[in-house]
Amino acid sequence: MERDEASSARSAGASLFAPPAKRSVTIAGHQTAISLEPIFWKALREEAAREGIPVNALIARIDVERLAAAQPPNLASAIRCWLFDVTYRAQ
Repeated sequence: MERDEASSARSAGASLFAPPAKRSVTIAGHQTAISLEPIFWKALREEAAREGIPVNALIARIDVERLAAAQPPNLASAIRCWLFDVTYRAQ
């Protein structure tokens, strides 16, 4: 997410430091709950839309990459890191 997008989201009443929101997702046929701050849920939806896939499919892909790591982080941390990496590489 670009700085201007984050600024406009805050101007619209969204706080950069809003508390995490828990959502249920299905990964490989199993339901799990993930807690992410709203800014990360928004970035996840935007990236899924950009790739033309459902959010659950993007989360599942991130989960596969996470599990391949030598020391896998928890899923919420993996999502945040993945989104940061995608944003950083786009600059």
